[in-house]
Amino acid sequence: MQEIIQKLQEKRDEARQGGGKRRVDSQHSKGKLTARERIGVFLDPGSFDEWDMFVGHRCTDFGMGEHVVPGDGVVTGHGTVNGRLVFVFSQDFTVFGGSLSEANAEKICKVMDHALKVGAPLVGLNDSGGARIQEGVASLAGYAEVFQRNVMASGVIPQISMIMGPCAGGAVYSPAITDFIFMVRDTSYMFVTGPDVVKTVTHEEVTHEELGGASTHTGTSGVADRAFDNDMEALLYLRRFIDFLPANNREKPPIHETPDPWDRVEMSLDSLIPDNPNKPYEMKELITKVVDEGDFFEIQPDYAANIVVGFGRIEGQTVGIVANQPMVLAGCLDISSSIKGARFVRFCDCFNIPIITLVDVPGFMPGTTQEYGGIIKHGAKLLFAFAEATVPKITIITRKAYGGAYDVMSSKHLRGDLNFAWPSAEIAVMGPKGAVEIIFRKDIGDDEKIEQRTDEYRQRFANPFVAGHRGYIDDVVMPHNTRMRIAGGLRMLRNKKLDNPWKKHANIPL
Repeated sequence: MQEIIQKLQEKRDEARQGGGKRRVDSQHSKGKLTARERIGVFLDPGSFDEWDMFVGHRCTDFGMGEHVVPGDGVVTGHGTVNGRLVFVFSQDFTVFGGSLSEANAEKICKVMDHALKVGAPLVGLNDSGGARIQEGVASLAGYAEVFQRNVMASGVIPQISMIMGPCAGGAVYSPAITDFIFMVRDTSYMFVTGPDVVKTVTHEEVTHEELGGASTHTGTSGVADRAFDNDMEALLYLRRFIDFLPANNREKPPIHETPDPWDRVEMSLDSLIPDNPNKPYEMKELITKVVDEGDFFEIQPDYAANIVVGFGRIEGQTVGIVANQPMVLAGCLDISSSIKGARFVRFCDCFNIPIITLVDVPGFMPGTTQEYGGIIKHGAKLLFAFAEATVPKITIITRKAYGGAYDVMSSKHLRGDLNFAWPSAEIAVMGPKGAVEIIFRKDIGDDEKIEQRTDEYRQRFANPFVAGHRGYIDDVVMPHNTRMRIAGGLRMLRNKKLDNPWKKHANIPL
């Protein structure tokens, strides 16, 4: 018995060494943690229960039979984050470059199956050279098995991908299916084809970082949701992020105790809106002053910044926040912001997270670029997402809500539960000047008359009272009471039940 125990310990030690000291040192020299070190930072101390430590590949081609490393390039299992169950797989770049083999994929699929079975979040720490070429189609089959499980788990359990090294070729499609993608600056990248192939096919010269680095995907493509400076920062933020989410679609998000009073009055909000309707203001100031303790976890802060999305808490309860940003493109909705907002709204609806919508939108972005790019269909995605959502929806119009964009931004007509407006709200088909120039076209050229007509239109229509008269606005609230009104609304809506008609699935305008 003692001999077997000794042998077991030796095998565990061998597996923990990964690809050996030289490769581990190489990993560290790049500023990267090893697969097990990452799990150690992410999970609660001592909580990790590792599975399949002794699994090895079964390939004998190209001399692979002589190179079998226990674990086969991925560490899998489960543990806790702040006491809550989480399943995790962490690819080990020190073993065959973290490449995916048949056995490697089976390990990942096992934790995915169990996460779905018990209803717990799944986190993938990606650091892989891609498919293991020596295994050919068996490796590709492994990827497809992972993809299928990603799709089945979508909307059932939260799935989060942390890209901490290379992620190329077919490997990128698993993270793409997951709910959130985070990256590490300077050490992680994602692309379907690498710089060498790009150069051969299109004759473009581009670096790994330019083609698929963190700045590219968080600021240009919108593929990734956030980027962090190093592995340690990324994993600590990931721990914080997990705390906002429920374990699965049958549960509500966790409640966190807060010393922040639900009825806190924020007098500074009364002066947030400038007197000049064309002057911007910082919408994030409103968000941080309304949520518990100013704690707001923004998603995609560097992409489509004319809309702000992210998670906060009200009375300890997680809420999703969608807000137009007047500081960027005057808060107009365009293709990128519509897609960004729609994706976020649908996630919140999947996982029972109430949606707070803060509206200051002058309309959809005009121009040939937007029209040729399909703004009609892409804008409809945001409309569709809000209309489909059955979670509690509270909307506050702070200033402009013009035209079709008024409808789209969680209006009463899209089953908004509570729709409030600040006294500064302007709810109309379009801005006063544009409206007057259409209605009184004959007066164009007479600046005094146009100005008079504009003032008349603003007094008559550009205010919250016409909408309030028809019941489209439930109340006009003072800005300093915004937090209290949202908190009261969420209390009232706590047991809301609303079902959509039965269907296999909707056909969102993709």
